[in-house]
Amino acid sequence: MEQTKKEKNEFWEWSKALLIAFGLAWIIRFFLFTPIVVDGESMMPTLEDGDRMIVNKIGYEVGEPDRYDIVVFHAPEEKDYIKRVIGLPGDHVAYKNDQLFINGEPQDEPYLDPYKKDINEGTLTEDFTLEESAQISVIPEGYVFVMGDNRRYSKDSRHIGIVALEEIIGSTNVVFWPPNEIGLVE
Repeated sequence: MEQTKKEKNEFWEWSKALLIAFGLAWIIRFFLFTPIVVDGESMMPTLEDGDRMIVNKIGYEVGEPDRYDIVVFHAPEEKDYIKRVIGLPGDHVAYKNDQLFINGEPQDEPYLDPYKKDINEGTLTEDFTLEESAQISVIPEGYVFVMGDNRRYSKDSRHIGIVALEEIIGSTNVVFWPPNEIGLVE
């Protein structure tokens, strides 16, 4: 009789421990961090198709994206996209001769340097203005302008329009798979 009571107690203790562990895992995944798989080549060479990353879901609950953050957001096609924030509220965005201009000032984009070296002819980014691509002169409050690093093959704000901050799931800069790619990305 004593042995059966001890086994039931041990079973109950293990059950509680597992329940707590699964509950904590669910809370962490739902509210704090979640994995995502890079689908496509729009962020190359920074991110490769199939890279697995961690999305920080809490960062933008207390703040807003910074320029050049890599964010994950709900796109109009009922799919989540990974892109880089280029324009912030109040910004005017334009590209001329493969040079980014924010509010008329040229901006450095060092994360594009490896890709620009591989281009034999033409430019990485076609000329455009915010007026041409989004039919607005400045990015309104509550929105950002995003672009993929692989500018020639990225469906981004030039095509889908500006992105509402409320559609952003979080930021990502940690690759955890494949093993040879593990690390932080800029």
